[in-house]
Amino acid sequence: MSQLPPSPRKHLDSPRTRAVLRIQQQIVSAARDHLRALGFVELLPPVIGPATDPGGRGAKQVDVDYYGHRYKLMTSAIMYKQAALLSFDKIFCVAPNVRLEPPETCSTQRHLAEFHQFDVEIAGAGAQDAMGVAEDLVRAAVRSVTEQLPADLDVLGRDPDAFADLLAQPFDRLTHATAVAELAVLGHEQNPDAEIDWEGEAMLSRKATRPFFVTSYPKGSRGFYDREDPEVPGTLRNFDLLAAEGFGELISGAEREFDHARIVTRMRETGENPGKYQHFLEVAREGIPGSAGFGIGIERLTRYVCGLDAVWEATAFPKIPGVVSL
Repeated sequence: MSQLPPSPRKHLDSPRTRAVLRIQQQIVSAARDHLRALGFVELLPPVIGPATDPGGRGAKQVDVDYYGHRYKLMTSAIMYKQAALLSFDKIFCVAPNVRLEPPETCSTQRHLAEFHQFDVEIAGAGAQDAMGVAEDLVRAAVRSVTEQLPADLDVLGRDPDAFADLLAQPFDRLTHATAVAELAVLGHEQNPDAEIDWEGEAMLSRKATRPFFVTSYPKGSRGFYDREDPEVPGTLRNFDLLAAEGFGELISGAEREFDHARIVTRMRETGENPGKYQHFLEVAREGIPGSAGFGIGIERLTRYVCGLDAVWEATAFPKIPGVVSL
C-alpha cells in the first residue's frame, strides 16, 4: 500500500473504499444509537471559535478572519463540550477537526490534517465512568459491523474473529507508569514524563488481542483541561484507549478541571496565556459542572475495524499532512 492516496477518482471508485465507507457509516450509526439509548443528546459542534485546544506533538492551528477578529478552526471541541453541559447532563457530537500536523507525519500512516471525532461529555462523571462508556461504545460499534456487514469485511480481507476478545472480554487497564516499565522491558526508552510516543504505542498495541486503556498520565504531558488527581498530586485523571494489532491510539479522555481558579492555574502551568481563553473563562467563572469525557477518532476506529494499512483509506477525501489535495 502506498503511503499517499491515489487520485480522487481512483480512490472514490474503488470497491475497497466503498466497503470502508459503508463500515464507517455503520460505526457512526451504531455509536449514535448506543449513546442515544443511554440518554445522550447530540449537539452540532462549532467549526470556528476564539480559541481551541492548544494541541501538542507539533500540530499547528489554523487562523481565520472572523469580522476582524482572529478565530481558530477547531482542533477539538473540548471547551464547548464542557460549556454545553449547562444545557444537558450527557452530550455528544460528531466533530470535524483540523490540525496541521508536521509534514513528516505524512509517512506514519496514522495522521490526517482533517479528521472527525465522536466527542462525548458527561456531567458529574469521573474518569472511570467515561472509560466505561467508551468501552461499551466501541464494543457496540464493532458488534454492529460484524453482524451487519460481514460481506464488506470480506472485501477487505478482515477476519471478524480478530474481534473475538474485544466482544467477549473487558478491556484491560494499566497506568502510564506501568506502560513505561513494560516498554523498558521491550527495550524502548519511553520518557516517563511524557505521553507514550508513537513507537511505544505500536509496541504495546502489537502485544494485545483487544483494546486496552492507559491511565494516569503525568502532569505536564497533557492540556490544562485534564484534571490533576487531588489524591495523587502530579498525576492526571485521564486515559487513552489503544487498539490491538499495532493500530495504536483510538481515544483520549479525562476528568476535567472545572473550577475557574484551577483552570487558570493549569493554563499557566502548561504555558498557556489565559487571555486567549477569555470567553471560556467567563463561562467557567459563572460555574460549569464537573465532568469527564473523551474523543474517538472516527477514521482511526474505522482503520482498526477494517484492518487498513493507512488511516487515509478511512476517509473519502483524505488530507495528508504536508500534501496538497482535493
